[in-house]
Amino acid sequence: MVVYLAGMLRFSAPIAAIVALIACPRAGWGQGLPAFSPLSPVASSRSGVYFQPLRDPAPGRWTAALSFDYGSVIEYNRLDQADYVLDSEVLRIGFGASRDLGRRTFFQLTGSFGGSYPGFLDGFLDWYHGALGIRVSERERRPQDRFLYTVTLPDGLSVRRSANSLFLGDLSVGLGIRHSPRVQSVISVTLPTATGPAGYGKAVPSVAVLNTVRAPLTSRLLYEGSLGVGLTPASGPLSGRQRTVFLGVSSGVRHRIWGAQSVYANLFYHSPYYHGTSLPALDRRELSLDFGWILTTKDGAEWRMGLTEDLEPGGPGVDLVLRVGRSF
Repeated sequence: MVVYLAGMLRFSAPIAAIVALIACPRAGWGQGLPAFSPLSPVASSRSGVYFQPLRDPAPGRWTAALSFDYGSVIEYNRLDQADYVLDSEVLRIGFGASRDLGRRTFFQLTGSFGGSYPGFLDGFLDWYHGALGIRVSERERRPQDRFLYTVTLPDGLSVRRSANSLFLGDLSVGLGIRHSPRVQSVISVTLPTATGPAGYGKAVPSVAVLNTVRAPLTSRLLYEGSLGVGLTPASGPLSGRQRTVFLGVSSGVRHRIWGAQSVYANLFYHSPYYHGTSLPALDRRELSLDFGWILTTKDGAEWRMGLTEDLEPGGPGVDLVLRVGRSF
């Protein structure tokens, strides 16, 4: 199960801001659905495919976004012939900026800082799962707040990844093309700028083409879907089992319930990242449901709060992600 929460880690200032924003709501769609990109290093180190929302024109000015993601990851596949364990808490501080180049084109730059830690959330997650009546057998097999990231393949090849407090992630540059007010394509090139340990960055350039369509269904209900394809060359000691071509598909809606308040739900599919390892968490596809609440400010910026659930256990997954996001 993946639980995806967007909120502030410090509460006093955000509560005051939200109260002020609710008092001055802004009607309208805002920015469509939130962007969605998997946090697990198994996913982020291989594929440049993600959900890219449709970007509304903003002539003559830059638009920007900041995000803070802190997630707890547990994957435990120990078989007779292969072994994979990822027990970590993962940080991602994302940033992005974009600007129109013309009526139909725009430029965007995105990047992140990352970290991987032994963590502190395992005790809370044990309580959380117990309160919901959910048993997570993977957590029962691991000591609390201990880092481990190791992969052993059936042919005996073994790699062990290390923790790192803070590092620069990969940078991506993109060229966006508006085919119409409701259809958009982005050609995204990811550069291997990550400075962290092996296994947390792509190590090679990658390219993805991300296509998005938007369709108002009613005055309050908005549909947004996407189809993305990407290519990341194999690299590193696991290159023999890495897939190089990836597919991402999403389909979601946003419903404005009143004033500046909206709810959304977005189903995201990603093709497998590896093949032939016999390890389900590496070889299986990823299917997630992202849903939650959005507050749009008077100037068009947004705050978001949501949950993400893995619908098909066995693929790359994150137990809990705490996220702070702000668009400008």
